[in-house]
Amino acid sequence: METPHEQTQPQPLPIEDTSLVPEAKISELTNAEADARAQELAARHGLEYVDVRNFRVQNDLFRRVPFDLMLRYVFIPEAQLEGRLAVVMGDPTDVRKIDEMELLLGQPVEVKAGESGAIQELLTKSESAQRVLDEATEGFRMELVQEDEDGQEVLTVDAIQQDQSPIIKLVDSTLFNAIQRRASDIHVETGDTEVVLKYRIDGALYQAVDAIDKRHHATIISRIKVMAELDIAEKRVPQDGRFKLRLKGRTIDFRVSILPTVHGEDCVIRILDKESMNKEFKNLRLDILGFDETTMRRFRKASREPYGMVLVTGPTGSGKTTSLYAALSEIQTEEDKIITIEDPVEYQLKGITQIPVNEKKGLTFARGLRSVLRHDPDKVMVGEIRDEETAQIAIQSALTGHLVFTTVHANNVVDVIGRFLNMNVDLYNFVSALNCVLAQRLVRKICLHCRRPTTLPRDLLEFSGLEPDVYGDFTFHEGAGCIECNGTGFHGRLAVSELLDLSDQIRELILARRPASEIKRAAKEEGMSFLRESALEKVFLGVTTLREINKVTFVD
Repeated sequence: METPHEQTQPQPLPIEDTSLVPEAKISELTNAEADARAQELAARHGLEYVDVRNFRVQNDLFRRVPFDLMLRYVFIPEAQLEGRLAVVMGDPTDVRKIDEMELLLGQPVEVKAGESGAIQELLTKSESAQRVLDEATEGFRMELVQEDEDGQEVLTVDAIQQDQSPIIKLVDSTLFNAIQRRASDIHVETGDTEVVLKYRIDGALYQAVDAIDKRHHATIISRIKVMAELDIAEKRVPQDGRFKLRLKGRTIDFRVSILPTVHGEDCVIRILDKESMNKEFKNLRLDILGFDETTMRRFRKASREPYGMVLVTGPTGSGKTTSLYAALSEIQTEEDKIITIEDPVEYQLKGITQIPVNEKKGLTFARGLRSVLRHDPDKVMVGEIRDEETAQIAIQSALTGHLVFTTVHANNVVDVIGRFLNMNVDLYNFVSALNCVLAQRLVRKICLHCRRPTTLPRDLLEFSGLEPDVYGDFTFHEGAGCIECNGTGFHGRLAVSELLDLSDQIRELILARRPASEIKRAAKEEGMSFLRESALEKVFLGVTTLREINKVTFVD
């Protein structure tokens, strides 16, 4: 028996008349049905069909074609041929549109057919990743948020308008585009004859747009200084400031650092999109950070001890604070009071008391930690141990019944011990307080949308400490570069790590001041996996590349 839906459904129209089908019906088509329609249309008109859902965009070509034309005529450029441009269109039968496109593009076009919905979807994705900066200024508004001395927000509106100067548009659109592309930093680098804008995405720098003429340098830096309330007349000493922007209903913090160089002032803007990060970290747990099963199990065990010190180490930007936040969010309960002292507070966690360090006002880690301990905490997180006083207080806290989470800068788990000895801490107390030491690095993940198998050259395998005879035919993976990853082949990052459990044997070796090699050997016998081994495992699983891990770990 026919359903009511089937009874009222109109007969399929001829393929040329798709425009007459009600919009609701078109939206009900599956991808396969829509692709079949587009293929039939291409066959009828003797055109080549292109599968847009698996289409690889040429980034340089995509940037050269005006984005508003692609949106208006629903097409994507495929290749620049000799004297003509090959394009994939959603409606390749509209001769009038093709004539207009040729006129506006200034060259003939070779038309191929593609599925219209897939083309629009690709254009929507590319809008945030590939849109040229000057065009990114259209249709968005920013509010510059200023603060008084007490940290209270004083709103002033600084909207992008038609009569604004091109420099203001350039700076504002750069900020907007950086946020859209998940950048953590914006670099304004000054050369002899040009100014280069770069974004740091997933830990690597990429040039944002073509180099800008040097004569615009002073006005770009002045605009940033005005936003950060810095002295625009001072050009010989470093300056640091901050500002906030309210964009699409959310407030984003920016930290500005100006540095004088031989060619003029350079600038780095750190982007702290807290509200976006809060969404990501709402369900923050250790298993989404990339730790292997053994390391995660041992780290969780140390994080659930009633007292002691959990130490995370690694260089700046290696995800130490994120790992501690993940550990805290897993053990957080209504029964425990958790207080953190950080510089700065990077993410705001619900149900946890967080204190920002303010050294100008005298609130240092050591002074803040003393006050925190008078607030009856069960668990404490100290953003970083930088000096002897903070180290002493943190160790005493761990020995007197508190669980202390903290970070320190060192290269690996064994170097941490030497770092604390240099701070003149009592070795016995330190070893007694320590539950575990986790060392970590971040590596970029291969983009899942353009991941492909590959084999590696012999010299790279030898450089990476792998036997070419063994791994010469091994199937590694790499990213080809696509619209999702902005042509880089990588999307997102994950942690590689090593964890040192403080067993009785390891404690005795440290107290006896045995060499690092002996401590490592004992840890290996107890099942510890080193950083390089953890990184290689990720490569063999096809999650990252050999070149990527060579940047962050030493070859054994």
